[in-house]
Amino acid sequence: MTRPRQAHRSLAHRDREASRSEMRPESRQDSGRDFARDPVRDRGGASTGRRGEKPAPSLTSSRGLDAFTFFVANLQTGFGPFVAVYFTSQSWTQSDIGLVLTIGGLFSLFGQVPGGAFVDWVTSKRFVAALSVAIIGLSAAGLALFPTFLIVALSMAAHSIASCTLTPAIAAISLGLVGHAGLGERLGRNARFSSIGNALAAGGMGACGYYLSSEAVFYVTAALALPTLAALWFVRASEIDHVRPQAPEGETAPGGWESLKLVVTNRALLCFAACITLFFVSNAAMLPLVGSVLTVRTSHTATILIAACIMAPQLVMALIAPAVGRAAQAYGRRPLLILGFAALPIRGLLFAYTDAPELLVAVQIFDGISAAVLGVMVPLVVADCTRGTGRFNMALGAVGTAMGLGAAASTTLSGYMADHFGSHAAFMGLSAVALVALVLIVAIMPETRRPKER
Repeated sequence: MTRPRQAHRSLAHRDREASRSEMRPESRQDSGRDFARDPVRDRGGASTGRRGEKPAPSLTSSRGLDAFTFFVANLQTGFGPFVAVYFTSQSWTQSDIGLVLTIGGLFSLFGQVPGGAFVDWVTSKRFVAALSVAIIGLSAAGLALFPTFLIVALSMAAHSIASCTLTPAIAAISLGLVGHAGLGERLGRNARFSSIGNALAAGGMGACGYYLSSEAVFYVTAALALPTLAALWFVRASEIDHVRPQAPEGETAPGGWESLKLVVTNRALLCFAACITLFFVSNAAMLPLVGSVLTVRTSHTATILIAACIMAPQLVMALIAPAVGRAAQAYGRRPLLILGFAALPIRGLLFAYTDAPELLVAVQIFDGISAAVLGVMVPLVVADCTRGTGRFNMALGAVGTAMGLGAAASTTLSGYMADHFGSHAAFMGLSAVALVALVLIVAIMPETRRPKER
């Protein structure tokens, strides 16, 4: 007669334990993700997330990263064309201006690989991003307060080094926040808010320089570091996964030189680097060449038309970049790459055969298509190629270096062709290089998206 009573007590005990467990708060790990939700369930449907897929980040972190990329674009705009205007207003010689710009350019070009490797090594990507923003803000303040050659040279070098860690840090935060499966859409959002930030900052800083003074641009740039850091604070560190080297089940994860070898010998990554280098050999000099043509044809409206040529691609990029990211996740990387590369030779040919200055602005829509595609595809393809190696940011820096070398060769090549054969021949030559890049992307570039992400 005692067994039924014991069974009853046992069942009652289990019921009380179940009730207590239901009332118990979520674990530290789950709460650290801030009740991350399944993206499909958030849209009102049933959860269809795959097992092991990273949960969607909280709305606070997502919006924080949106604001951070927006303010970073604001911050970096101050170091664009306004630098040369400021130095000229300070009665600097053209040789001194060229020298400090070269110093900044060299640090930017050769600092990308070590900067990316540093971001891979540091666990806290938010710390790297915050430190980079602080250095850029201090560099801007140094330019405004102490416009001597030594301080300016140090400020330009510091800005370039910080930029070499800030760009991969943003990519690493994005990857750690959403995982590989959601990276395309996240990069599309980054590109949208970055382009909006660039456009608004260019107009705002131009107004500051016109109505106040040329050094006011750098005071504004330094002040923008504060809202940039505030936006980063909203990106919760507990939701950012640290990407480490991984290996198939039962095998040892690659580390050290072994993981580096996996990156250096990756065929898809090498093909992509070669294609992207040729793309920038063709692309980088097109807008400066258009500026020269506009100055010759319509000197009185050249400044307005050049500004429109800069703004038009930013608008197109802001509109279509998120759609590019979603399409990359749905249809793969290769079709989007072909689209982005195909827009460049079309743009060059239209520049070569267009006489009306207003139509040159319209042609810049193709630049917006290419910018939107590459703004999403470059970090996304690199993330695909380096998945499991822990070398994402270093490889991203290497591709960035290839892009910089291509851009440097572009201006020299276009200048030589324009001087000896005319602007029409220069546009045709750049279009030919773009066509070679398109043929290579079709012929040798494999699809890098994994089947399980489809």
